[in-house]
Amino acid sequence: MKYANEINKRKSFAIIAHPDAGKTTLTEKFLLFGGAIQTAGAVKSNKIKKHTTSDFMEIERQRGISVATSVMTFEYRDVLVNLLDTPGHKDFAEDTYRTLTAVDSVVLVIDCVKGVETQTEALMEVCRMRDTPVIIYVNKMDRDGKNPFDLLDELEEKLSIRVRPLSWPINMGKDFKGVYNLYNKSLVNFLPNKKATDEDVVDLKDLSDSYVDEHFNEKDAAQLRNDVELIEGVYDEFDKQAYLDGKLAPVFFGSAVNNFGVKDLLDTFVEIAPTPRNRQSSTREIDVNEDKFSGFIFKIHANLDPRHRDRIAFLRVCSGKFERNKFYKHVRLDKDVRFSNPYSFLAREKNIVDDAFPGDVVGLFDTGNFKIGDTLTEGEKFYITGIPSFSPELFKELVNKDPMKTKQLEKGIRQLTDEGVAQLFTQHGGNRKIIGCVGDLQFEVIQYRLLQEYGAACQFNTLPYYKACWITGPKNKIEDFIRFKSANIVEDKDGHLVYLAESEWYLNTERANNPEIQFNFTSEIHK
Repeated sequence: MKYANEINKRKSFAIIAHPDAGKTTLTEKFLLFGGAIQTAGAVKSNKIKKHTTSDFMEIERQRGISVATSVMTFEYRDVLVNLLDTPGHKDFAEDTYRTLTAVDSVVLVIDCVKGVETQTEALMEVCRMRDTPVIIYVNKMDRDGKNPFDLLDELEEKLSIRVRPLSWPINMGKDFKGVYNLYNKSLVNFLPNKKATDEDVVDLKDLSDSYVDEHFNEKDAAQLRNDVELIEGVYDEFDKQAYLDGKLAPVFFGSAVNNFGVKDLLDTFVEIAPTPRNRQSSTREIDVNEDKFSGFIFKIHANLDPRHRDRIAFLRVCSGKFERNKFYKHVRLDKDVRFSNPYSFLAREKNIVDDAFPGDVVGLFDTGNFKIGDTLTEGEKFYITGIPSFSPELFKELVNKDPMKTKQLEKGIRQLTDEGVAQLFTQHGGNRKIIGCVGDLQFEVIQYRLLQEYGAACQFNTLPYYKACWITGPKNKIEDFIRFKSANIVEDKDGHLVYLAESEWYLNTERANNPEIQFNFTSEIHK
């Protein structure tokens, strides 16, 4: 319990959403409230040189989407908030899934016009698997969208979670007048083209307050009272424990681009969101209050600063105190490592930190020692478990277009695939390189980054494979299988054998013909 005070001051969460729901805009507004930035970047306008703080890769700025998780730390009301902004695009879902293992809660952004989309459902499934507490922010209320009650039904039905509105909109679209906060009985008036400030908040004893009648027309005042009465009648009281158990999601309404309803959300978040939690390891549960340090790598990013060819491993602290220049055990490599310049982040801006506590995310300079899922401890041997790795669904051969740059290409593809969004396979007994990804956009990003960051030009040729299967079993059976299927056998970066199946039928046939061989869709990350 040595560090209880530090632990209780920390909240770590990820913002997740379908592309274009307004996730990065909401992130910016949080940072503004936390005083971490002075002006928000223009997400939409390419003419303006300021870009959103969290989109720090060149390709993200050009395309206006997030393709990598970025980490930001800021203080708000004496709470140290670690915010992880994740990619919304489905082709980068792996990065998002892994990020969810490093946070204690989630804010899910929904576009009120489009409602719940497929990617939102997939992300929510991962949260439910872990019982991660979720707060929902319904964005873009200044546009004409779905009826708020219909949206609540849709959220419950499609995301399989009970919801409880903690704020409620007064109309929407061009008639949007503001938001009533059911949690602390206050009202924020909305004025188009004007940013919401603390001065716009009106505290009421309840909705019978004469201010409601003076400020709104009869129809709007009656509608708000009826809606709130219906909410109180239909939905249970807000139960904080049910939220912490991942069974109930509080819902807020607003417009991130107008900074509206964001402060309500942030104020409630710092009040109710969980502090860092215990973690499961390969040998026992790691108590967040333990004195001894432990942490795990959930993300690796090559060339965070292209001028310095640096590679950063992102470490989530699970227990104890991380200290600069102290030796820690790298469990997989069984060796001691220390870090002289550990960093905290505001997207690309880095600040050296002397120590970090559970819930914090620290950037460590990496010379190639780390893989996703690696665990650091003060000597004990265990792995933090539950970090997923997926079988790719798209396969392309990597073809070098400039033989003079072979070295750069080799180095670049190795470093970029270390980040975990794509997997590198090499033909067994040969040199042919195959990249496996979950989504097509990843190939574009790799091609772009190889050229921009390593000066290596390449092209990708599509291959007709359906799934990558890691094969294990008796040595003699594996050797026989390799002999007959040599054209389909590759090795992953760690030298593990992988069978590339051309279709589900081929895979099922091989399974039936080789009952002693296991065909696994994931390489367990700690092998």
